[in-house]
Amino acid sequence: MTHSRLVTRFLSRLNGKWLYIGLGIKRWLLLLWLGMVVSALGAASLFVSGARPAPLPEPFDFLTLQFLDRIVGGLLCVGVGIGMVVIAIMRLNRSLVSAFSSDDTDLVELVYRKRVRDKGPKIVALGGGTGLSTLLRGLKEHSDKLTAIVTVADDGGSSGRLRREMGILPPGDFRQCIAALADSEPLMSQLLQYRFGSGAGLEGHSFGNLFIVAMAGITGNFERALAEASRVLAVRGQVLPSTLHTVTLLAETRPANAPHDPLERVAGESQIGHRGRPIERVYLDPEHCPAYPGAVRAILDADLIVAGPGSLFTSVLPNLLVEDVRHAIEASNAVKVYVCNVATQPGETDQFAVEDHLAVLQDHIGSGVFTHVLANGNFNIPLPATSPSHIVRARGDAACRAAIQFDDIVDEAKPWRHDPQKLARAILKFYQAAKHTRGMDTDR
Repeated sequence: MTHSRLVTRFLSRLNGKWLYIGLGIKRWLLLLWLGMVVSALGAASLFVSGARPAPLPEPFDFLTLQFLDRIVGGLLCVGVGIGMVVIAIMRLNRSLVSAFSSDDTDLVELVYRKRVRDKGPKIVALGGGTGLSTLLRGLKEHSDKLTAIVTVADDGGSSGRLRREMGILPPGDFRQCIAALADSEPLMSQLLQYRFGSGAGLEGHSFGNLFIVAMAGITGNFERALAEASRVLAVRGQVLPSTLHTVTLLAETRPANAPHDPLERVAGESQIGHRGRPIERVYLDPEHCPAYPGAVRAILDADLIVAGPGSLFTSVLPNLLVEDVRHAIEASNAVKVYVCNVATQPGETDQFAVEDHLAVLQDHIGSGVFTHVLANGNFNIPLPATSPSHIVRARGDAACRAAIQFDDIVDEAKPWRHDPQKLARAILKFYQAAKHTRGMDTDR
């Protein structure tokens, strides 16, 4: 959309409120009008000079600089008028955009971004914790058709307390996703993530968790609370639970140095990573809980489905262990990508290679669900010497590597995490290549 069309639409919808004092609009509207008048008079002067020698009426004769050579005066008048119009549009642009943007982005850039996002693919991202919010923070710049499907197995910290005391789904991972997708993200993220350091009953709780709980009380249920919170905070896309049922994540672990000893069962997402024992498998209790219908619809309608990054056993797999979610992913025609973590997670994926992440995923949900893996290929940024984690690399199995796409997706400031923008670009590049390949296969 051009500036002229935007101005025309703006003028067509002009009402008395635009004339309020302090908006910084009236002066530029007046300048725009004067510029159009001066330009029109200059054009009229040039037309008259070419068509007949008759002079214009006396007031317009002065305004159109008829005391100069008529052609020179007409051209000068047109130039001045156009200059006034350009200045007026630029200043209107700045006045209008300043109401919606805190930076110096111009109106054309905002319109371009909006149009690009409107044309973006329908993306479903599954996970929880910091990994999912990192992914969403990058993807929201490329598409408005985002759906975050969030695990409801969290039982630690503020979320765990609210889950036990209020009988609601744990709000923590939902809070992080809403903060990542909010248009006013920097300040809103700080507000939603703010954690009370003192106060009876408040200590340890984050403001965002309490906000979602309060919204659930007002609206009557948790899913409506997510929708209304997203609307209030101008969230791009939607944030949905994988299931509305209260589930507990359980793990079977084995002793590191005694592989033949009986397996130990660990209950609770917050407890699994603290045992320091290799994890054989994780599962939900109850195992056959139904999926949230909105999540299933989003998966079946998606162009691209992304699982991860995030804690493999406690953030990514809990969503995929909901049977209806897994079946919907299998039935979907979307491009399906698993994003491998940049670094190992102590207590969960110690010493894991890329192939190990993929093997665990396939052991739990089958080998045909996610056939593509995106992994970090930049190993030039070392982890801090004190870090208990290790960079995740590929082991070198040629058969497995054929399904792995490597790219530079690491955050240089925090090399144990993904960079949101790098990750989003790599995923969309991967998606476009996969879509192109599919198109070629269809043509054949």
